[in-house]
Parts: sequence; structure tokens; C-alpha cells
Amino acid sequence: MNTRRIAKASEAVRETVSMTILVGLRDPRVKHVTVLRAEVSGDLRSAKIYVSVMGDAKAQSLTMHGLESARGFIQSKVAERLQTKNTPVLKFVLDPGVKLSAITSQALRDVMPGEVPAATDESAADSPEFEENIDEVDDDEFDDESVSGSAGTR
Repeated sequence: MNTRRIAKASEAVRETVSMTILVGLRDPRVKHVTVLRAEVSGDLRSAKIYVSVMGDAKAQSLTMHGLESARGFIQSKVAERLQTKNTPVLKFVLDPGVKLSAITSQALRDVMPGEVPAATDESAADSPEFEENIDEVDDDEFDDESVSGSAGTR
């Protein structure tokens, strides 16, 4: 099967599911959901939708139950968008990647408090190293002929 076709179908499924959850669902159980990716099988008969849900385990479980309840409605929206012979059967999977990265970054902050400051554009521009680097730039390197004449000659 053409992998480009599968990739395009996966992206279309991800976009459709994401917009349907955001705009089309009125289920109060489904909230704080981010659709991360969709994996469509080679025959376009099934699709795994990886989602991230913010909140505790109870909120995640409730949201996943709400998504399973709304699966038919979401699947009908996917069918309208894809217009293929077979509509993929959706399966929602809770992706632990986002939560694990948040836990990891919190653990790193606890281990190294104050060693790695959060750099912003203003703090980098005010640092003495930044001023030293500006002074090292030679203005003679940038003459008018080399800047204007070499734009399209490569």
C-alpha cells in the first residue's frame, strides 16, 4: 500500500477527530483533550487515535469513556471527510508521553534547582557575553556590493 496515501489519511483522520472533539461534541465528560496523532492501518479499516487528557486519573478515565461513547458520531465525521469505501473503525488510546515528560521535567527541576536558569531573549541580550560577541563582529565583512549582488547568483 502507498505509504503517502496512508500518511495523508492519518493526517485527515487526526484533523477531523480533533475538530469534531473541539467543536462538535457536547458531552460534558470530554474536556481537556488533545489529539496527538492518528495511525491508520494499511487497508484503512482501523485507526488508533492517540490522545492526551489533562487532569488526574479519574478525569482521564471519564474522558476516555466519553470518547468511546461518542465514537460513532466521530466516525461518521471521519467518513464524510475521507469518502473512501471503508470507514476506519476508531480506537482511542491514552498516550502517556505528555504526562511522562511533565513528570520528568519536574524531577529534573527538583534535582537541579537554580542550575539551569530559564533564558529569555531579554536576559540573553543583557548578558556581558552578548555584548562581547557584538563587539567581535567586523563591519568591513558586510560591504554593500556583497550583500546586494550575491542574492540570486548561487
